[in-house]
Amino acid sequence: MISTDTNARTCLAIVLAAGEGTRMNSSRTKVLHEVGGRSMLAHVLASLGAAGTDAVSVVVGPGREDVAEAARQASPSAEIFVQGERLGTAHAVLAARAALVRGYDDVLVLFADTPLVTPATLVALRGALAHGASLAALGFEPDDPAGYGRLLIEGGRLVAIREHKDASEAERRTGLCNAGLMALSGREALRLLDAIGNANVQKEFYLTDAVEAARAAGLATVHVLAGKHEVMGVNDRVQLAAAEAIFQSRMREAAMRGGATLVAPETVFFSHDTRLGRDVLVEPHVVFLPGCVVEDGAIIHAFTHLEGAIVRAGATAGPYARLRPKADLGPKSKVGNFVEIKAAQIGAGAKISHLSYIGDASVGADANIGAGTITCNYDGFNKARTEIGEGAFVGSNSSLVAPVRIGAGAYVGSGSVITRDVAPDGLALSRATQVEKAGWAARFRTMQAKRPRQR
Repeated sequence: MISTDTNARTCLAIVLAAGEGTRMNSSRTKVLHEVGGRSMLAHVLASLGAAGTDAVSVVVGPGREDVAEAARQASPSAEIFVQGERLGTAHAVLAARAALVRGYDDVLVLFADTPLVTPATLVALRGALAHGASLAALGFEPDDPAGYGRLLIEGGRLVAIREHKDASEAERRTGLCNAGLMALSGREALRLLDAIGNANVQKEFYLTDAVEAARAAGLATVHVLAGKHEVMGVNDRVQLAAAEAIFQSRMREAAMRGGATLVAPETVFFSHDTRLGRDVLVEPHVVFLPGCVVEDGAIIHAFTHLEGAIVRAGATAGPYARLRPKADLGPKSKVGNFVEIKAAQIGAGAKISHLSYIGDASVGADANIGAGTITCNYDGFNKARTEIGEGAFVGSNSSLVAPVRIGAGAYVGSGSVITRDVAPDGLALSRATQVEKAGWAARFRTMQAKRPRQR
């Protein structure tokens, strides 16, 4: 009896990542190029994880330890197989024969250069198997089908997938195209794959020929339809940019539907893991790199750049702020224009309003950091920390030479270079004595007027 519940069925996913992608004109292999701050390979593996697969095998080309390592980082339990020769997609799937023989109910085959496929589509493919099909191919309807393999349907059933090079003129006129992804019954997968020959123009073993092998064996074959954007493959940097645009559109919509306001959505760029809370306001031209969280009610002003940063509830950042990794802005704190924060914890209600660098530091609640203040955290060899206590006031144009502590409630006079700890509620001044010479400027101008001008 066939189970129609995908949760009750085991699933092996095989991700083909052996292509070199020379059209990228890059030192990096194609599948390691990024969309939304995450490699295309990692996007596919993440979708598989969300779809509830039990095991993942990644097929790489010879010598591609970089791809293998990227797969392990994205999916630590992934098993790596090597396709020694590039003899076609079916040949690549069979490189994972050792996994196929373990007897999973469902087998999903994906390509690592299709980064936008969603978990829902993968579940739909498995659902077709759960309802009795032995093979389900993913199809789509592009604006221009030229170059794509075609899904051939007769009587509502999938009867073949024909590669464009091998298709007749009549077959090429169909607009239903092959997206490449396929689901196979685990009981039948090896039999179908082993039955595939290479009697085609390329002399390769096509995975698509599994459809006709299944039909010849009297097995049910169907197709599942996906949106054209979801299944777009990436072969060059133009297509990579197109995938990025689609990804960003998804993220913007999700952010706004989740309760954030994007004043000019098309100018805001997200990473795959960006999280925005409710009633967050994001002004135009903001960039989120990986690792950013913005909590409820926070405001990110225009032209702010964030990476690995947390902006807590009600805090504000920018305009023109840069939050580097491990920047942590406390509730209702303020980081203003042309302020850079790195590896620093900014306490609740603290203010760093403009033109400052705070790195490797902690700033206590309600402290005020004046314009032009910097923490001198690097001596050319090592980093050191600066600690600024609650309610402290650091005057403008001050340099705090780490390691140093400014006590709670202490004052630092403007223009000071602080090299020693300042006690709580103390006042620290470090300035040269001001000297004034009466009439000096007038005498200087008179003297200069008597001298010939040098041009």
